[in-house]
Formats: sequence, C-alpha cells, structure tokens
Amino acid sequence: MKKFEDFNLKEYTKKFIEVNHFTQPTPIQEDVIPSSLRGKDVIGLSATGSGKTHAFLIPILEKIDVDCNECQAVITAPTRELAFQIYEMAKVMCDVLPALRVSLYVGGQDREKDIEKLNKQQPHIAIGTPGRIKDLFLNEGALRIDKAKILVVDEADMTLEYGFLDEIDAFAGRMSENLQMMAFSATMPDQLKPFIKKYMHHPVTFQIGEAVRFNPDITHVLVPCYHHSFTETIMSILPGFQPYVCLIFANTRKEASTIAEELRKNGLSVSEIHGDLTSRQRKQSMKAIATGENTYVVATDLAARGIDIAEVTHVISCGFPNDLEYYVHRAGRTGRAGSKGTCFALYHEEDDAAIRSLQKRGIKFEHRRFKNGTWNDLRGYGIKYQRKDDTELDKKIAMVYNNKKNTKVKPGYKKKRKNAIARIYQKKKREMIRSKIREEKKAMYKERARKEREGLE
Repeated sequence: MKKFEDFNLKEYTKKFIEVNHFTQPTPIQEDVIPSSLRGKDVIGLSATGSGKTHAFLIPILEKIDVDCNECQAVITAPTRELAFQIYEMAKVMCDVLPALRVSLYVGGQDREKDIEKLNKQQPHIAIGTPGRIKDLFLNEGALRIDKAKILVVDEADMTLEYGFLDEIDAFAGRMSENLQMMAFSATMPDQLKPFIKKYMHHPVTFQIGEAVRFNPDITHVLVPCYHHSFTETIMSILPGFQPYVCLIFANTRKEASTIAEELRKNGLSVSEIHGDLTSRQRKQSMKAIATGENTYVVATDLAARGIDIAEVTHVISCGFPNDLEYYVHRAGRTGRAGSKGTCFALYHEEDDAAIRSLQKRGIKFEHRRFKNGTWNDLRGYGIKYQRKDDTELDKKIAMVYNNKKNTKVKPGYKKKRKNAIARIYQKKKREMIRSKIREEKKAMYKERARKEREGLE
C-alpha cells in the first residue's frame, strides 16, 4: 500500500493533506493521484465516500501556479449541493496556499455580482454546475476558461442523466488543446462513452469497490408497514434504535418533505435534501450536514448522490427505488471505515418483486417488526407457513389424481382432471380473500379505536 510520501508532493500540498487529517491514501486516491500528476486522462469509478474528491483536488493543488493570473482548472458537478460540497473541500487549499483563488459558480447566486468579480480577477480554480459555467464563459465572456488545462467532470453518470453533458460539450471543445480531463462516476453508462472518446486520449480507468458492494458489516432488516404509511412506520420504529446519524431515503420529493415535517413535529433535528428546496434552504441543509448538526437527514436518491454524509450509523429505505442499484447505494452509506451499520427497509406488499430480486443478488434480509417496545423476529421473508388447510388442499389434489374413476383412460380425462384441480385452487383462493378482508377490517377498526382513544386523551 502506498503512502502520500511516495507521491513526492510539494510542502503546501503535504500541509493540505495534514490539515485534512489524512494518514494514508484511499484506494481511489492511490490509483488516481500518480496518473493525474503525470498528466494522464483518468476515469475513476467509485462510490460516494471513497475519497474521490481529494483524488482530484490533491493533483490540482500540486499543478496550480498562483503567479499566473488565469483560470487553470475547472470542476463541474451536476447539482448545486455537490458543487457546494466540492467548493467547501477546496477552500481548505487556500489555508495552506493563501494566494490561491477558488470560486463557486451555481444557479441561485447573484449572477451580476459573479460577472463583476470576474471582470476584475479570474479564479485559479472554478467550481460549478455545467449550465452556470457555460453561461459565464460562452454567453458573458466573463469566466475565461479557454486556457484552463484541467477539466474534472464529477458524477459523470448523473451529469448525463440530468442532460448536462451538452453543456459541458459546448465549452470543453473551446478549452486548451492539451486539456487533461478527469471523469468520476459511480457507473459507466454506454451513453457516456462517446463523450469520453471525444475528449479523452488513452484514458486510464480505475474501478474501486466492486468487491465490497454487499458489505458484510451492514445488517439489512425488512420491516413490514402493513396498513401504515412509511411516515407512520418510521415514527413507530424510531424508539427501537439510537442513531448517531440516520439517513432516510424517500422515492419522491413530496414524500421526503412529508417525512421531514413529521420528524420536526415530534421535536427531532432534521436536514432535508431534495429538489423542492429553495436555494437558501439547500445551503442551510448542506451546512448543517457538513457540521453534523442534525441526527436525521431525509433525502431522495438523486439529491443525495455524491454528497458525503459522515458517520451514518443507520439508513432507512422507504420502499425500494425502480433501479435497485440505488438500494445498494442507499445501504452503502452506512457500515464504512470498519464500523457496522444497519439498513431498515420498510416495505408494503407491492415491494415483493424488488425484495426477491435483491435476495437473488445476494442480500440477506432479517425480517423483524418493532412492537410494544421490543424488536420481534418474523418468519423469514418468502418462507411459506404450512397451515393445516394447506395440508387439506394437498390431500384433495391427491384424491383427484388417485381417483379410481380416472384409472380407465377416457377421451379428455386430462382436461377434466386439470379443471377439477383448478376448481379446488379457486375455492381456496376465495377463502383466502375473504380471510384477508376480515383481517383488514379488524385492523382498520383497531386503528380507528386507537385514534378515538388518543382524541379523548
């Protein structure tokens, strides 16, 4: 395993590493830093929390010439939150190299103020969203990145998904002919390959973390919601564990907002990350996350993508995303750095296919519910209980097969036997439906009675 000392870095870069309390490079840093220092184009495939941001910040700091009054490096991120997070990490470089200028360019900021500052002085490093950087460079001519020799595209697959590759394509083609490009991503979609082929020359690809996709230090717990909503189920299980930081994933912005609001009503400290927040709310949430101010963070998959939230001890997944890879990413936010983590997967009946698919892919779920102040183990998910009436069903079907009347082969006997068995199953199904309706009515009456009691109290 390499050490930072093996990279022959400048003193202020070593100081930057020291200020960040890094002791040794992460696997992605160990691979990317030497290649990027040699000027190679790099593709880094790794998950959030693997240290990829500093994998490109360290070589950029090493290459910047503060005596040159030009923008020398551009870093793009698909969302304001991600750009802000990179900017916060990059600002630390100014502490060890005071002459360095790092600026952030995203929507929601005062555009005219940005232009005014750029007309006076250019940053050495520009960090921002593709649309704002394109606007300031091509439309306003204020941000002069035409001589920048380094371009970093962070969360490239998400940039593609949001449709921002065209924005980058518009200004990347007008940057330095000797442009060094680094692209970082969790995955490498086929649609991304033409862009990479156009701008990268013999790129070196590093893929980190595939061996630990299903981290054995993460306990996956299936929690049935029954007739309750995800919000109600969350509130019911919260007394069952004590998180340092609990990350709650919702499938929609509206659901995320509803959950966060309910948590606040119950006096809990909450941060939100989703697309319905205002620019000011986003900044407040990002600052609260960076400082570890709140115990609970409610997010959607895309909004939380790439944002590193430290010391997550528990994850709650409200159902399952359409792309089950996102569930793997959700769970992977905990159980890091050798610590153990727990992912509670709340589910309804319609989540059956997703659960079975994940089981086939190797995820082992515990099946539990929290009731009367304790966690209770349930029968393993998907394991059928052989009831007495199921045994009776088997006997009836066996009788059809062993019926002496069927010993003589007559025309159409197979069809008659098949219809007889179908009638047995149909009768059983009707009985099950009636039973289920009775159970649901009983649960509904209990819930109504509970609410009435609470109203009287």
